[in-house]
Amino acid sequence: MIRKSDISITANIVKSVYTNNTVVRKRADRRHSSKLRLVNFVSMKVLPRFLSGMSYICSIQIELIMSKNMNADYVPLTGYEDLSEDEMQSRATAVMQTLLKRRTIRDFSDKAVPRALIETCIKAAGTAPSGANHQPWHFVAISNPDVKRKIRVAAEAEEVEFYDKRASKEWLDALAPLGTDASKPFLEHAPWLIAVFSQKRGGEEAGQDKKNYYVTESVGLATGMLITALHSAGLGTLTHTPAPMGFLRDICGRPNGEKPFVLMVVGYPAADAVVPKHALIKKSLPEMSTFLD
Repeated sequence: MIRKSDISITANIVKSVYTNNTVVRKRADRRHSSKLRLVNFVSMKVLPRFLSGMSYICSIQIELIMSKNMNADYVPLTGYEDLSEDEMQSRATAVMQTLLKRRTIRDFSDKAVPRALIETCIKAAGTAPSGANHQPWHFVAISNPDVKRKIRVAAEAEEVEFYDKRASKEWLDALAPLGTDASKPFLEHAPWLIAVFSQKRGGEEAGQDKKNYYVTESVGLATGMLITALHSAGLGTLTHTPAPMGFLRDICGRPNGEKPFVLMVVGYPAADAVVPKHALIKKSLPEMSTFLD
């Protein structure tokens, strides 16, 4: 394989040869004529052959890569619709309008949410792209009251430490407009909790023990799709991230190779649910994006 170090070495050799060539030509006189002839020889004879050899090696490597890719199994792409631009814009606008209504809530109804609905949303989240398609995530859906109680007790213990000792003044000032504190009754009151875990090792099939790649990015994408699916289904959500979250692994019975990523609180909004006015502030398109047309 041609590595970055190989390319760097080659570039330095070329740079050195041409730099020396220029310097020697400028300072050439009778005392340096032999050195000048040597540099000319390297420039005219050795360097072209060296570069030709490098080109040959690169071409072989490209052929090997192409050959390897050609051995992969492929199937026809399906599922994409050929839509008019008007229909595409209409659908994109509909999705945007749906997501504009999404809010992080802390006031949940105790109305039961069917397990089948939670299963469908988790399946949707599981379609997220991931490094090497290893899907390095595991979702633990919790409706058992006893388990939710254990999670609340452990989470609130960490939150007390956070608010009283660990959090900086700047951090607490940032949270103040949201009205949060160490009390987390929604962890018991909401009908479902979904603990999302990231996996260091796994694979595209259950039971494999391969190294996973881009774990944080992959699990983040899956979590975003989970929130979108839950909201689109008419449910409210809260992303809860007590730090540290090691207690979740113990309570949920997950292995040491898994790390708690986020705890999703899921349910219907309470009839009297409110949200902080501060949370309604959203950056405009020019503020959050740049287009290089």
